[in-house]
Amino acid sequence: MQAANDPNTTPDNTDTAVEIEPTTEAPAQETTALDPWEELEAEAAKWKEISLRTAAEMENLRKRTTREREDAIRYANQRLLEDLLPVIDNFEMGMLAAAQDTKSMIYIGMDMVRKQLNEFLISQGVEEIPTTGNFDPNLHDAVAQEECAAGEEGRVLRVTRRGFRLRDRMIRPASVVVSKVPTPAEGGEA
Repeated sequence: MQAANDPNTTPDNTDTAVEIEPTTEAPAQETTALDPWEELEAEAAKWKEISLRTAAEMENLRKRTTREREDAIRYANQRLLEDLLPVIDNFEMGMLAAAQDTKSMIYIGMDMVRKQLNEFLISQGVEEIPTTGNFDPNLHDAVAQEECAAGEEGRVLRVTRRGFRLRDRMIRPASVVVSKVPTPAEGGEA
């Protein structure tokens, strides 16, 4: 029995050897413990990158939504103005007919309404497309060409329908007649 209690006996030495064995494995556990730590750092970096991208996407979405909302407010009347332009065209034709007697009360009343319409259009941000000078396909719609004795090709000769833009958007191009160089008359038979 004393051999069992004696620390110099073989069974106790075996226990001691067993106790030493786990301590030699401890450094291996520490190196494997570093791998999960590195994995956690990599995972944290990945999620940080995702959160930064999401924040940037949200900021871009906020800016785009704000811009779209401002444009919707800015151009809210565009459809109404597009529908109003033919009415204005017809009114101007009536003004031309009434212009025969500029002293008549009808003409004076129509002229006052025309001025109010023009002031309304200006207050809504509507501008008339300029029609003087050279033809510009971005602003004008050429409905016809006429020969011009002056020999200048591509000049606006007259307007058949006024064009308008709402701020920087085209509502309707101006319909114009454009000059062209006269074709030389073909000579007689030789």
